[in-house]
Amino acid sequence: MKRARGGGDEEAPRQNGSAGRRKGDQQQSDGDDGDSTFGPADLQDDDNDPGLRREIRSKYRDLINSVQQNREDMLSPSNNKLTEVLEQANKLFKDVRQAREAALDAQLLVVATDLGKEKASQLFAEGTAFDPTAFAEHLLSFMGLNRLEDGEDEQNGVDGYLPQDAWHRVARRAECCFRTAPSFHYMMGSFHAEPPPPKQRIERQRKAPSKEAKRIMPTQLKKMEESHQEATEKEVERILGYLKSYYQDDPTSPISYYEFVIDPTSFSRTVENIFHTSFLIRDGLARMYLDNAKLPCIAPVEEGEVEAGGSCTRKQCIISISPKTWKELIDAFDIRDTMIHPPNTE
Repeated sequence: MKRARGGGDEEAPRQNGSAGRRKGDQQQSDGDDGDSTFGPADLQDDDNDPGLRREIRSKYRDLINSVQQNREDMLSPSNNKLTEVLEQANKLFKDVRQAREAALDAQLLVVATDLGKEKASQLFAEGTAFDPTAFAEHLLSFMGLNRLEDGEDEQNGVDGYLPQDAWHRVARRAECCFRTAPSFHYMMGSFHAEPPPPKQRIERQRKAPSKEAKRIMPTQLKKMEESHQEATEKEVERILGYLKSYYQDDPTSPISYYEFVIDPTSFSRTVENIFHTSFLIRDGLARMYLDNAKLPCIAPVEEGEVEAGGSCTRKQCIISISPKTWKELIDAFDIRDTMIHPPNTE
């Protein structure tokens, strides 16, 4: 089916080509009778001329075949056939109007690029015999080296064998290889302006704080500290009340430390409970011990056992808790409700 459709496509351009040629002949005969005019319609006929399109594609295929067949000859450094092929391709590209022609042009460019790359690699391989000593001799000669005056230069204390403007010669020769910005010139001539005199810095006298400021600031900070301290003390007393009430309900049953301080619904509240409970241990209002399962328990200290200043030896430590550990403790102890309710729920 594809071959039959392709045959139909080949036959249709032939009919269009003959019709186009007949139309061109008719226009040429009409032009001989009167003044000929060349308009956009004629350009459109040239773009749609199947004969011209086939000719361009045929030339592209010929160029591709010539490059592939003469590949070994074109790799020779003295052969310029590749340059001629590229010039012919540039001329053909001016008449490219369809996608098939552009695809052939791209195919030719790929083949020529691969060939040029291989040719360049051969040139680089031949250039590996670069002699740095010979290059240095040529460079020194260009810079004006005079070997006959070597002895005199050494006696006079001249540094080196080259004249003073040797490197300037190399710079003037190399500046043509770089694009430099044009030098700046004044349109109305140059002028030398004197720098402005430095301004004298006037040191400002610092204002001494007034007595009122000295008196107000410590008062404000003191009030802030007192408010935080009072809130902490109230929360510690509230937690101590919870601990005593749970202990009085069943004095023989130990109170688990984790079940007492952990709030299963809030990690932040758990941290606050641990913080406030630590004040009970520090002030001797509560004590911690290990039960038979080596788990920490907490219990209030009787009023008669509390000693001001704490003559007994106390041990303190820093504990850390993360959300992951908090969840693991909730699952391990099967904690469903908090024993220390938040202040706003009471």
